[in-house]
Amino acid sequence: MPSDRLSAVPEDWFDDPILRGVAGYTEHAGESEELSWQVQALCAQTDPEAFFPEKGGSTRDAKRICSSCEVRSQCLEFALENDERFGIWGGLSERERRKLRRRAI
Repeated sequence: MPSDRLSAVPEDWFDDPILRGVAGYTEHAGESEELSWQVQALCAQTDPEAFFPEKGGSTRDAKRICSSCEVRSQCLEFALENDERFGIWGGLSERERRKLRRRAI
């Protein structure tokens, strides 16, 4: 590959998945540890579809996985702080998180 083609790639082409909140990736040295809990999340090791069931679909499998996850509280805190409206986060569904928010007000 000619070297002039390589120089056309911008230096910042890489979009770091940990900064985007993608579970299963570790941080680079010196970066914020804000989302580092996601590396330990059990959901990162399973089928993501279980955590985003279709409307009316079962949440049982996702909640079972969450129940034994070491970072469940960090996950729920993240979902509440970021107003996640879809999926199972920290063992709670969208509806359950909405009720939790209402009680906190």
